[in-house]
Amino acid sequence: MRQGFVKVAAVTPKIKVADTQYNTKAICKELDLAQKAGAKVIVCPELCITGYTCGDLFLQEVLLDGALNALSDIKNHTKDEDYICFVGLPIVFRQKLYNVAAVVSKGEILGLVPKSNIPNYSEFYESRHFTPGQEDLGCYEMDKERIPFGTDILFQCAELPFLKIGVEICEDLWTVNPPSIRHTMAGASLIVNLSASDEITGKDFYRQNLVSGQSARLLCGYVYADAGEGESSTDLVFAGHNIIAENGTVLVESKRFENEMIVADIDLKRMQSERIRITTFKALDENCYTLVPFSLKVEETKLNRFFNSTPFVPAQKSDRDRRCEEILSIQSMGLKKRLEHTNCKKAVIGISGGLDSTLALLVTVRAFDLLGLSHKGIIAVTMPCFGTTDRTYNNAVNLIRQLGADFKEINIMEAVKLHFRDIGHDSNIHDVTYENAQARERTQILMNIANKTGGMVIGTGDMSELALGWATYNGDHMSMYGVNSSVPKTLVRHLVQYFADVCQDEKLTNILIDVLNTPVSPELLPPKDGEISQKTEDIVGPYELHDFYLYYVMRFGYEPSKIYRIAKLAFKDLYTEEIILKWLKIFYQRFFSQQFKRSCLPDGPKVGTVAVSPRGDLRMPSDGCVTLWKQDLEKLSVIKN
Repeated sequence: MRQGFVKVAAVTPKIKVADTQYNTKAICKELDLAQKAGAKVIVCPELCITGYTCGDLFLQEVLLDGALNALSDIKNHTKDEDYICFVGLPIVFRQKLYNVAAVVSKGEILGLVPKSNIPNYSEFYESRHFTPGQEDLGCYEMDKERIPFGTDILFQCAELPFLKIGVEICEDLWTVNPPSIRHTMAGASLIVNLSASDEITGKDFYRQNLVSGQSARLLCGYVYADAGEGESSTDLVFAGHNIIAENGTVLVESKRFENEMIVADIDLKRMQSERIRITTFKALDENCYTLVPFSLKVEETKLNRFFNSTPFVPAQKSDRDRRCEEILSIQSMGLKKRLEHTNCKKAVIGISGGLDSTLALLVTVRAFDLLGLSHKGIIAVTMPCFGTTDRTYNNAVNLIRQLGADFKEINIMEAVKLHFRDIGHDSNIHDVTYENAQARERTQILMNIANKTGGMVIGTGDMSELALGWATYNGDHMSMYGVNSSVPKTLVRHLVQYFADVCQDEKLTNILIDVLNTPVSPELLPPKDGEISQKTEDIVGPYELHDFYLYYVMRFGYEPSKIYRIAKLAFKDLYTEEIILKWLKIFYQRFFSQQFKRSCLPDGPKVGTVAVSPRGDLRMPSDGCVTLWKQDLEKLSVIKN
């Protein structure tokens, strides 16, 4: 419940057709198991109290009375329990029979929601028995209680107001205009579907796509509970294909033909953030719906969901390779357009032997190939100075030559020393002046070579560096087109690895592998015993942590305490809680204080859902205060101490 997490369950009891007493016990057993698993929202299949396959037995008064008695027993079973559940049964209302979802919580029937769309094609003949539900609200009387009856009802949690639950039943999802569209526009953040979808070959893929696609379109959580073993096999088989999805992602689905209960943690605040961000999400006047309140205890949900420690990087190699190819294409096509528009036949790029400049050079080569231009038009400049090691220098030289670019070497050591004398700086003091003077000297050289040759300076800095401000203002911060500007550091590595895997050039592959194995460093301080002395991640922290923080800050606007909570789960085998909190504090401090560098970024292509361009995804004031975010983190420090 806290921080918007709600545990939900889809259950498939093994029933007996038309045996409402047996089915009641089976349903209550599943409710108990789901509650033991921590579920606060529990969804059962369509007509599970009687069975979906009763046929003309639905016209028998004995069965209908048995269903009502069963519902009363289920209601009593929930009296002292802390959850809301949805169970299916047939109910006669105003002299018509309806296929209904009964909503039950803490010994009370909160509402009865009828099925809107009644199928009567192929194997389905529901119109023989059932009437379509209507939007108009009615009241059903049961046990001297007046129960709301209608399709336009949302069930809202008093303690977590954004938990508003809308109901649809099986076929409702498969129609041209599913009720869930209207429900979510009226405020529903979670849709539950009580279903009895028979199994035929290939239908499971279609069903999964429907559920995940609907949750994506409607920016909601979706719980789909399907009928399974126990239904009549006269003509059909039901597989119990339960699915829980969130904003287009299937969190969990059951094995078919096993009547399996599934449980997942829905992140409601993620849905809320998406609806705020996406301005084309339209809302209805909530007054057109009936809001029925229910109550749940506020407690910390024990999270069982998976959080990828590298959210920018797909876990499966096939997906990762496809993503890498797509990103390289976006980067190179962006540069191709800029070169075409400016009628520019030359590109100037500084090559350090590190990952970022390597990726930028590979992208530039691709763009030149797309334009049919010779690689000799790429002026690749290596500019060794105080911190350059033999390893990075040799990798830079070998990479340039292997790709056939125009190689230039300009040692900037004397120029920087002269500059130190001009400004009165002692070169033995290895401070920020010592470091940044080198970066600015390199950028000056690249810009002037570009002017001399009619070329374009290609920026090499990545999005992670921009998020942390780990770039010298008007140094490596500046270029004429930044091809890596929306590529996070954790993804840069995979893009270079992908290029190494597919380039079919053994020498180039070996160079790229050594670049990948080189520690990340700006190499602005003198080496120690010939080795890199200045490792970026020792100073600003692990990039895999910072990229994780950046993703959830930018993509969903999570508060620091929530990011800390999920980071502990994602990195539980890699970093201690103290380390995670330390670098999270540093992330926020740098993210806010370094916005002025992002406010004047050069152009560059957006490649993913997160970007920091001041013209696109991040319209952030350079003098915004980090106070509230720091206060949220300080609460964590107090709790930990």
